[in-house]
Amino acid sequence: MRVRILIAEDHTIVRQSLRTRLEAEPDFDLVGEAKDGLLTLAQVEKLRPDVVLLDLGMPGLNGIDVLARVRQGFPRTRVVVLSMHEDPSYVVRAFQNGASAYVTKSADAKDLVRAVHEAMAGRHYLSPPFSEADLDEYMKKAANGDTDPYNLLTRREREVLQLVVEGNTNPLVAKRLFIDTRTVETHRAHVMEKLGLKNLAELVRFAVARHLLDADRAMEIDRPAASPEANGGALRPAPEAAAAPPPPGIGAAAAAPDVAAPPTPGPGMAPPAPGPDAQLPAGDPKADLV
Repeated sequence: MRVRILIAEDHTIVRQSLRTRLEAEPDFDLVGEAKDGLLTLAQVEKLRPDVVLLDLGMPGLNGIDVLARVRQGFPRTRVVVLSMHEDPSYVVRAFQNGASAYVTKSADAKDLVRAVHEAMAGRHYLSPPFSEADLDEYMKKAANGDTDPYNLLTRREREVLQLVVEGNTNPLVAKRLFIDTRTVETHRAHVMEKLGLKNLAELVRFAVARHLLDADRAMEIDRPAASPEANGGALRPAPEAAAAPPPPGIGAAAAAPDVAAPPTPGPGMAPPAPGPDAQLPAGDPKADLV
């Protein structure tokens, strides 16, 4: 039986490496690729793969939400999580949301191949550096559930939250989700209320703490006098300092000194008397007295 696989990974070089490795397996067929969470869902619906290799740190919609939706909407599709994270909390959340296997990016390629086979056989798999004992422990924790307030959010509110913490303005979120800007504002208000948060900085910290956004993706928040609403609610970096003007004579004509020129004597007017430091012409009788 051949296994139809969809690769969901936002880094091009990683997708290419995965494709090269998996195409070498005689029973694997690579049917598609996706570089963000929303596109992954669309590809799963269109292609109906047997297995999705899913990176957790996906833009657009994070991997955990993609995983939950795939398992709910397409129960025949198995999901093998491929992640850089070796934190047990990531593993537990992945299994809580229906992952068949969890493979770290530090693992060997043969572990990924094994994970696909185990998933297709209906078994769970956890790659090194984790052990079989770890797998049993994490599966028990996953079965116990959690009280994460994130679970209070609707699907649309989660989509809005994800796009907002990635730095998108309200109009950009609206365009991406095919809704109007006021609807985005309403969803944002509901998100903040349900999570008990007061501002965008707290929302970003919440997203990082809940593994919805990698810490290295979190943007620096530096707000000038303008309110967040003035920028459509987007995160934005600190403004760059204005460039210093070029020195006179470089790139533009230097300005003339602000000194008045002596008046030109008109007809019948005596020329102005020379100053005390003026040089007298040679042969002038007064020159011998200086």
